[in-house]
Amino acid sequence: MFKSLKIYTQGTLDLGNVSNALIDLGYKRAETVQEEGDFARRGNILDIFPFAFELPIRIELDNDRIAAIKTFNPQSGQPLWDHKMAIILPVKKARHFKAATFSEEVPLDNFLDLDIGDYVVHNQHGIGRFLGLEKIKAGDNAKDHLVIEYERQEKLYVPIESMHLVQKYVAFAARRPKLYRLGSKEWQRIKDRVRKGIQKMAWELLSLQAMRLSVPGFKFSTDTQWQQEFEATFTYQETPGQVKAMQEVKLDMESSRPMDRLLCGDVGYGKTEVALRAAFKAATNNKQVAFLVPTTILAEQHYENFAGRLSNFPVNVAALSRFKSKGEQQKIIHGLAQGTLDIVIGTHRLLSDDVAFKDLGLVIIDEEQRFGVRAKEKLKALRLTADVLTLTATPIPRTLYMSLMGARDLSVINTPPQNRLPIDTVVVEYDEDLIRQAIQREVERKGQVFFLHNRIEDIERIKEKLARVLPANIRLAVAHGQMHPKALEAIMYEFLKGQIDCLICTMIIESGIDIPNVNTIIVNNAHRFGLADLHQLRGRVGRFQTQRKAYAYFLIPRHEVLDSDAKKRLAALEEYTQLGSGFRIAMEDLEIRGAGNLLGEQQHGFITAVGFDLYCRLLREAIANFKQVGVINAN
Repeated sequence: MFKSLKIYTQGTLDLGNVSNALIDLGYKRAETVQEEGDFARRGNILDIFPFAFELPIRIELDNDRIAAIKTFNPQSGQPLWDHKMAIILPVKKARHFKAATFSEEVPLDNFLDLDIGDYVVHNQHGIGRFLGLEKIKAGDNAKDHLVIEYERQEKLYVPIESMHLVQKYVAFAARRPKLYRLGSKEWQRIKDRVRKGIQKMAWELLSLQAMRLSVPGFKFSTDTQWQQEFEATFTYQETPGQVKAMQEVKLDMESSRPMDRLLCGDVGYGKTEVALRAAFKAATNNKQVAFLVPTTILAEQHYENFAGRLSNFPVNVAALSRFKSKGEQQKIIHGLAQGTLDIVIGTHRLLSDDVAFKDLGLVIIDEEQRFGVRAKEKLKALRLTADVLTLTATPIPRTLYMSLMGARDLSVINTPPQNRLPIDTVVVEYDEDLIRQAIQREVERKGQVFFLHNRIEDIERIKEKLARVLPANIRLAVAHGQMHPKALEAIMYEFLKGQIDCLICTMIIESGIDIPNVNTIIVNNAHRFGLADLHQLRGRVGRFQTQRKAYAYFLIPRHEVLDSDAKKRLAALEEYTQLGSGFRIAMEDLEIRGAGNLLGEQQHGFITAVGFDLYCRLLREAIANFKQVGVINAN
């Protein structure tokens, strides 16, 4: 995972050895280099298209001495610029057999990503071990079958068309699950016991839903002419996922029951636009809107976005955060109480006891898992009186689980924006040469860089360290949450305007910061972060420059032995780089971190017995049965 090959001008290189080294790093030999992972040899010339490079490099040799390293145009062969050094990183290879088809309604069905050796659950035969695919001849045809090994090395061959009966075994204990014997009745007994135990959980979930349905909500009007004019100010083409999510949110708002909808979409997939349109709909129905976000910087950025889009409409919007003086805060709070302020965007400050609304109609929550226990208790009360829309890129397991089970409504934006490219993701040991190469390359193409170091105590020392290894023309600045609000605001403004090349910062940039020109992020001590956090951080780059490749470098300390969970998190991050991988990340996170207090001890035992996926299916079945017999009217 952490190997690389460094080459320097005037250094030495043995062509025979370097070919073997490149093959070990996942490169393939070709006649000419056309894509990442190719290399070609002609006499004393070695061409390589390194991973995380936009163009290939040409190494010119004088015997074994490297005379020059040049980036070149693969179409024309024309040299473009020289390098003193280049670092060749390993090419990433997919490990999974794929079914952490896609059903938007039941995203869990998308998680059948199997490695050979993984434990799986067959609905009818129980838990076994996946051995891979094998062709089996039936008549004149040979068909692919999944091979599952059970106790005593018994094997089950599942035709590919019946693979919907097989799910990856996900539980919350690291220990090896019990394997079953084929043909025994024990699996059926276990499944029946879990099914009965699940009914209590189903009843509790339906009671929550019933309580929400029993309280009448405000019925918003259908779209007005103003709504259509406002939506036309969106400068991008809506994706099919956005359109579907918008329709679902509007139908909820136009119904007489309070909305409680979770909107899932990967980082940069356009959730904010759905929220903006919902907020406008509420405001033009004379209802107030509270948009709750996890950081002050994000509150200010959303405010700028909202204010710009609303400038031609009679809707008043303000931001309530620590960037505001006490006098400004009091003025905003007075406007909310009097009803002169329509939309307020703020941090947990919005949930303070001194904040009261004249007529709150919609609460939008960005990344609910980032808020503390007290904030969540306040939000529970709001859910019974106002429509609630929750936005998330990587749903925490409980949120995902509650949505799948029907306690909350779920919308999924699964369509990437047009021309969006996946982000090249590299996990590598801390290396000053690599850092210099990554930052210089981004600045040379007129881009900007986030260098994330999440320790305020020594962040200034990191800036000095970077200043020593980088050219003097690269402009550096530091940003963190303990700075004076006005100083932090000034730094972020300079960075937004392109007056700073590399921002050395803490996690304050994690959620929602949109700076189109930032297309490289370097995260120091990446092993200390949670998987969902790392995925969010990666999503800060590559959001708008659709023709420009974006890069995420996750650095770990040299020669430090990582614990097994950190290794799993970083491996998952390298594995799931494709667009729309937020759900997979969420499930991988669930498997690595375990359930915690997700469901209580008894339900935890049920999940261990049958796996999370089958547990969810049985719970859905119980809910459907209760609804069918009229215990609750789901409509």
